[in-house]
Amino acid sequence: MAQFYKIWLIFDPRRVFVAQGVFLFLLAAMIHLVLLSNPETNWFTRAFGAEAAATE
Repeated sequence: MAQFYKIWLIFDPRRVFVAQGVFLFLLAAMIHLVLLSNPETNWFTRAFGAEAAATE
């Protein structure tokens, strides 16, 4: 446990953090697209669909 700092001697921290940021952004985009593709979890159709217009 005390020698975990040595991992940064193998990997460049800047590249690791940039790669992690890119990965997390792509993961978030994929999750949003999956949710938008399902009619039950698509918040656009629920907010602006015919059912929302009928309740107003």
